[in-house]
Amino acid sequence: MKTTGNTILITGGSAGIGLEFAKAFAAKGNHVIITGRNEERLQKAAAQLTNVTPIVYDVVDKQATDALVARLENEFPALNVVINNAGKAAYYHLDGDEDAATLAEEEIATNYLAIIRLNQKLLPLLQKADEAAIVAVSSIAGLVPNHFLPTYAASKAALHSYTQSLRIALSKSSKIKVFEILPPLVDTEFSAEIGGATNGIPAKQVADELVEAFENNTYEILTGRTADVFNLFLSNPAAALQAMNPGVELQTA
Repeated sequence: MKTTGNTILITGGSAGIGLEFAKAFAAKGNHVIITGRNEERLQKAAAQLTNVTPIVYDVVDKQATDALVARLENEFPALNVVINNAGKAAYYHLDGDEDAATLAEEEIATNYLAIIRLNQKLLPLLQKADEAAIVAVSSIAGLVPNHFLPTYAASKAALHSYTQSLRIALSKSSKIKVFEILPPLVDTEFSAEIGGATNGIPAKQVADELVEAFENNTYEILTGRTADVFNLFLSNPAAALQAMNPGVELQTA
C-alpha cells in the first residue's frame, strides 16, 4: 500500500493515537481529514498539521455519518484510506454498581457498529480508487480480555472478527486492502486512568508501525507486547488470560 499521495480520513483524530496517525501520514505528503466531536480540540490538533481538513463529527450519529459521507463524496472524491480510530472505553468491574448493559451499549455503538456503518457507506467511493485501504484500530484486549475493560474488550473482539471477514470479502471483490492494528496499553489521555503514563507505549510507536505495515502490506499489526500475548495465547490460553489479568486468581477447569 502506498504511503504518499493518499487522501486519508481518520476518525477520532484530534488526540492520542489518532493525532499521531495524522502527524505521521501528513508528514509523508498525504492529505489528512481528521474528525472529532469537540471543535475546539479538533482545531487545536489541526493547527499542528499541514495539509489537513478538520471536520466535527460524532461517529455514532447516523445522520452525521450520512452528512459526512456526502461531503467526502463531493469535496474529497480522491479519498482512498479510512482509519477507524474513534473509540470509547469504560473502566469498571462487572461485579460493581455500574450499569454494565448501558456501558456495553455505548462501547458497541462506538467501537463496532459505527465502524461497520461508515465502512459500508464509504465502500462505493473507495472502490473508485486505484489503491485503497480500510484500517481498524483494535486492541490487545480484543484477543485476550482484561477484567478492568470487560465490555470494551468484547467490542474489540467483535471488531477483530468483523475485520477479518471484511478482509476476506474485499479480497475477492475489490482492490481495497484491510488492515488491523492491535496496540497494547498506550500512553494517552484515554488510558491515564489505568496507568498508561507509566506502562503504556508511546502513541507515536503505534503510528509508525501502521506506516511500516502499509509499506510491507502487513495486514494484522501486533504492536508492542500484543505479539507476545498473542503467541502465548496460541500455546496456552489460560496463561495468556493470567498475563492480561495479573494478580487475579482465575477460575480453572
